[in-house]
Amino acid sequence: MTSQTPTTSGAFVPGPDDGVTAAAVDAYLARIGADRPTRADIEALRDLQHRHLLAVPFENLSVHLGEDIVLEERALVAKVTGGRGGFCYELNGAFGALLRALGFRVTLLQARVFGDGGRLGIPYDHMALRVETEDGTGPWLADVGFGDNALWPLALDDRADQEDPRGVFRLRQAPQGDLDLLRGGSRQFRLDPRPRTLPEFRGGAWYHRTSPDSHFTRSLVCSRFTETGRVTLRGRTLVTTVGGDQHRTELVTDEEVLAAYRDHFGVRLSRVPRLREALVSQGPDAGR
Repeated sequence: MTSQTPTTSGAFVPGPDDGVTAAAVDAYLARIGADRPTRADIEALRDLQHRHLLAVPFENLSVHLGEDIVLEERALVAKVTGGRGGFCYELNGAFGALLRALGFRVTLLQARVFGDGGRLGIPYDHMALRVETEDGTGPWLADVGFGDNALWPLALDDRADQEDPRGVFRLRQAPQGDLDLLRGGSRQFRLDPRPRTLPEFRGGAWYHRTSPDSHFTRSLVCSRFTETGRVTLRGRTLVTTVGGDQHRTELVTDEEVLAAYRDHFGVRLSRVPRLREALVSQGPDAGR
């Protein structure tokens, strides 16, 4: 279990059993093709987030492979450096640990995702990051775990439109001090600005890996940004998006599926993941 301590700014610093080794940081930077930044500023943060989105896939394969999802910094970083991705709790948990090791001040934030009809999801539906830099800019909303989202960090205190290669984003005041993230005028999620710790997300992670109501138990997805668009493998359907054009390829054999995971996402598997029934009988500790 991690033990995180709040600072006067609301950010969290690692406890004595937290953090990642210098070798793990080097391996993480190598995975995303980044050099170690000389300064923890917005230019470095923007570059790290962009490279992370290009290199590390958003995927829910562990849910269907029966793998543990361990919400502890070292385990999350080891999963990324070992060639895998994850869903929001894993990706932003690992990215937050990397940023903290590089000198950024990082706070975990919880959000509820807007679903059909504008209905909000469960508390701790999503994890995002508040990041403070050494150059006096920001604070910044960093997020490498929300699928087709902004490529660059967003200014957390700015209520105007923010231009990004992925569209126009805006943070709008919501009830009880929360913030709604909009993309092109459409609400994406409602962000709670209060600081959180990794263990607080275990219930959300457990729900999304076990509940029949979670889209993660009902679908298989592995997806990442590319320099020209996006590549996604949904079950046995490979979708390549370039600009506004999509190309779909149906993969017939297991060998083709495994090759797609390897060649497009750097994910090497010994067997093809298959949809499995929700493990509703497990307790919240299963989402660690």
